[in-house]
Amino acid sequence: MEIPKSILDQVLPQATAYWAHIVATYSPQKIEFVGTLLAQFLTFWLPSICYMLLDVLAPSFSQRHKIQPAPKQPNRREIVRCFLVVLQNQILSSVLHLTLLFAASHAGIKSTYRIETSLPAPVEILRDVFFSLLIREALFYYSHRLLHIPALYIPIHKKHHRFTAPIALAAQFAHPIEHIFANTLPISLPPQLLGSHVVTFWVFLAYELMNTATVHSGYDFFCHKAKMHDLHHEKFNLNYGSLGLLDWVHGTDKLKKRRTA
Repeated sequence: MEIPKSILDQVLPQATAYWAHIVATYSPQKIEFVGTLLAQFLTFWLPSICYMLLDVLAPSFSQRHKIQPAPKQPNRREIVRCFLVVLQNQILSSVLHLTLLFAASHAGIKSTYRIETSLPAPVEILRDVFFSLLIREALFYYSHRLLHIPALYIPIHKKHHRFTAPIALAAQFAHPIEHIFANTLPISLPPQLLGSHVVTFWVFLAYELMNTATVHSGYDFFCHKAKMHDLHHEKFNLNYGSLGLLDWVHGTDKLKKRRTA
């Protein structure tokens, strides 16, 4: 269903004017920080909590769509601990973000993304999001595989695999080092490398956060999107990436049969 042109003609100028007002009123650092924090709340925290409330609000619907059986599901104590760890990681990444913005400001750098009075064109957003997805796939796949080597898995990545039947919030249930280098940087770096508009970064961030909440939700929604990563949590040695592209290239998209003597 197409949006009537008259509505677009009204909305787009208003959005552009409102954005120009924001840029003229607030500092680039404040715009970047507050916008990023808002995107994290709306597209990670809110969807994750909604997924977790399905058990209470729609139990029969929830049971029909859960991938793994009830005995493997985390108990209330584990869910509370997950919430606290994820909140701790959110605070850590926010503090680091503020520190970097403060340092950049003192160095004379206004923002790590483009912040200007005009909004990015839809074609520019699609282009930058497409290339950001490819760059993020490489950064996430190889950092994730690196975390599975024994020297790093036990002290760092094993924490994330505490949930063999993951829940949405468990997407960021991780050691602080993993959260920064495998979760945060692979999302924030690609738009910076491309010189993207901050709004494009927020669009990309929103997609990635919604996606990671969904694939960790434990529910078989959106064309079986959660099944691949759910299997990674169950079997550990496949489906390391996000798009599945590098898993296909490296042959880690299928469970390898164990050799028999």
